[in-house]
Amino acid sequence: MRWNRDESDENVEDRRDETGGGGGGFSGGGMKLGIGGIIVVGLLSLVFRRNFFAVLETGGPGPASSSVSHTGPRAPAAPRAHDPKEEERKKFVTFVLNDTQRTWTQILPKSGKQYRNAHLVLFRDAISSACGNAESSSGPFYCPGDQKVYIDLGFYDELARKFGAPGEFAQAYVIAHEIGHHVQNLTGIEAKVRQQQQSHPDRVNQLSVRLELQADCFAGVWGNSAKKEGILDPGDLESGLNAASAIGDDRLQKMARGRVSPDSFTHGSSRQRVEWFRKGFDAGNPSACDTFRAPRL
Repeated sequence: MRWNRDESDENVEDRRDETGGGGGGFSGGGMKLGIGGIIVVGLLSLVFRRNFFAVLETGGPGPASSSVSHTGPRAPAAPRAHDPKEEERKKFVTFVLNDTQRTWTQILPKSGKQYRNAHLVLFRDAISSACGNAESSSGPFYCPGDQKVYIDLGFYDELARKFGAPGEFAQAYVIAHEIGHHVQNLTGIEAKVRQQQQSHPDRVNQLSVRLELQADCFAGVWGNSAKKEGILDPGDLESGLNAASAIGDDRLQKMARGRVSPDSFTHGSSRQRVEWFRKGFDAGNPSACDTFRAPRL
């Protein structure tokens, strides 16, 4: 990708040097998790893209409380010496964030909605958001409660090494997907889906899949814009499609459990994620991304 390293970082909150708080383990209802338990819960969080550590903390299902109690104000940690490679990644995700948001600032008013910039929060290990506590093992996420995208930059090493999806456009796809969720929040789509999920508990996973695939399609819409801007190099599209395929529910379940359970999908299969990203990329128009009216995904 051809990108600018001198982008403004006014919408980036670098919280990598903050202390995460807590003790030497994760507690849940009085239960302490050992290393093995942490690995298992971390893997479940990665597979299902849900913070199971927060579930243990709150003693039940659902998002953790947005009001997090501390024994006192969080003290800043001594600044760490940042890895030059990670600093380059910070510049890259800053560029992708800004370019994606510029795209939606131009596109969204055409549908009668105004775009408001989201913030990108960089963290290490653990973070507290308006949606509750999260661990790095949960992967990047968007919180509609504070309209922020959260990412531990170490995720990109895992994306390349564990899931076989290297390349800058693969990394850009991750940010563009989360900004897709921000667009859903601004347009009221996210709220409608959550309301439907509450009214139809038997359709929670199905609705989640349609929400996630639409965010993939929205990421493709940005990819189309990036292509027109001359940002993409040969092979970048394939890199993005590979990333979409790498984190399909079927592939993640196969890696984790050796078997696939389509009824438990929350994000869509590898094939679905690739197809909907491609729809957005080819059309360059969010009107092509109505996964909720599509009879088949």
